[in-house]
Amino acid sequence: MGDRDGRREQRRDAATAAFEQARPRLWSLAYRMLGSVADAEDAVQTTWLKWRGADSAAVEQPEAWLVTTCTRTCLDLRRAADRSRVDYVGLWLPEPVPDDPLLGTPARNPAEQAELASSLTLAFLHLLERLTPAERAAYLLREIFDYDYERVAAILGKREPACRQLVARARRALAAAPESAAPAARGGALLDSFLAALSSGDAGRLEGLLAADVELLSDGGGKASVASKVVRGPRAVARFLAGIWRLHYRAQQVEPVPLNGGKGLLIREAGLVTGTLSLSADAEGRCLRIYIQRNPDKLRHLQDLPAATRH
Repeated sequence: MGDRDGRREQRRDAATAAFEQARPRLWSLAYRMLGSVADAEDAVQTTWLKWRGADSAAVEQPEAWLVTTCTRTCLDLRRAADRSRVDYVGLWLPEPVPDDPLLGTPARNPAEQAELASSLTLAFLHLLERLTPAERAAYLLREIFDYDYERVAAILGKREPACRQLVARARRALAAAPESAAPAARGGALLDSFLAALSSGDAGRLEGLLAADVELLSDGGGKASVASKVVRGPRAVARFLAGIWRLHYRAQQVEPVPLNGGKGLLIREAGLVTGTLSLSADAEGRCLRIYIQRNPDKLRHLQDLPAATRH
């Protein structure tokens, strides 16, 4: 009896260790699939519960089993979210996150880390909204997580030619968009210049940093005041930003923080996080998209950021 209990305990420990080793990859994939921290955590937790209930000792490749289960869970959650989003008030934007656990693990080379960071930006996540759930999953698995088409097909339960078509359609949809994420160094420099211009209250100085086809997108979820529609054009965007700075942000604490693989602005009032602001740049380094998140439901996970993360 004791030997059986010991072996059972060893199997449980091995299953837990396999899951914990895969957890950063599972969360990273789930967040990019869903654009929501809470939903990504739900997907990872559901994967864990299914793994705990499975005969893990009989699974030859635990990571493959876990990634497959997590991806299919995300697909179900994604389809449900797309249906419920019909009733969402205003523009829906992904939730900002301070970091990705995979960015803290060794990569094969610096280019891989840079690509992973770029795929975490709000600009990229917003672009992914153009894709169907299946296209999004196939594209992320192939292009970001570097699975070959045989693995992608096995994960999605599709034939390889079908997966190639999904990825090809996703590439075309993303290539047709004008957005391009700036390299981290350029993005950080742009944010510093942007904050300095914003703090000066000089709309003309701010306008000089904006691309000709700049757009400002904001998400309040019907629970916080934001622009009622997308603000377009350098003059309109600069005037809008100068106005909200003068009326609101000047009296609040606005600070650069690590956000979605780069730098963003965290906005706090009386210690409470009330918003974030992120930028993307065009090929010339001018601000192309501005993303403002003010939905309190999408900021809850940022309320307890340690002071070290905020500076």
